[in-house]
Amino acid sequence: MITVPDDFGAILGEEAREWRATLPALATKFCARWQLTPDGALLNGNVAVVLPVRRADGHPAVLKLTWLDDETRQEPIALRAWAARGVVDLLDHDDQHGALLLERLDHTRSLLDAPIEEALAVTGGLLRGLRVPAGPEVRRHEFPDLVAENAQLGDPLPAALVEQARELGRDLAETAGNTLVNQDLHYENVLRGEREPWLMIDPKPLAGDREFGVVPLLWNRFGELDGERGVRDRFAALCDIGELDVDRARAWTFCRAVDTWLWCLDQELDRMAGPVEAIAHALRP
Repeated sequence: MITVPDDFGAILGEEAREWRATLPALATKFCARWQLTPDGALLNGNVAVVLPVRRADGHPAVLKLTWLDDETRQEPIALRAWAARGVVDLLDHDDQHGALLLERLDHTRSLLDAPIEEALAVTGGLLRGLRVPAGPEVRRHEFPDLVAENAQLGDPLPAALVEQARELGRDLAETAGNTLVNQDLHYENVLRGEREPWLMIDPKPLAGDREFGVVPLLWNRFGELDGERGVRDRFAALCDIGELDVDRARAWTFCRAVDTWLWCLDQELDRMAGPVEAIAHALRP
């Protein structure tokens, strides 16, 4: 049925090896259950494979088989709650096996390559429009102890900056709202559709503030920004289009930038560390 690339799942480590080996059988199982016919080459990201298919009535769709963890197992919950408004339509799913049958979009066309004005208008519109309350099953964000993380890495970041981010992040988390938020909204995860011009895919849902979701839209396409002024201008545009609380968005963005900066140093992701460092400095309250 499918041949899984040899390097797929490497980011997941050894624990995913057995799951990876089951994917061909899972694809066969769900094509039979949902009466699907394969209709293209297998695609994959870091934690899921996606098989283009056609349903029994001939309509195109995709079968997504995803590694289940705290983030990915809540994807169908979010897609159901948003009910295909601005997001990919969930046609069927199986929570036990991480199988999702989804509306087919054009994976070759994303906001990563659209004019930045259009990309900001669409993603800002998603920040504005996806305002449904989170159900009790949706996990809330618990802000980490950044001071301890910095110490474990040998204190590479200034102590005052890390302390500020930790205390501010804890206050934000304690007073956060209960909106269903995609913590990983970025330009590459908004694809061209037919039902709507652009539709969001692959949400990583949390219950909290809409302002929590801004920072990936700054570090993605970061190379197009003109220094700290560019960071602040794009941030202001997203807050305006998204109808966000500017002070809360600035605070969340600063805290998440520092958190991500430490993660990048731990993972030796130098290319991403530079952008999040610049964002942290540009938007430090």
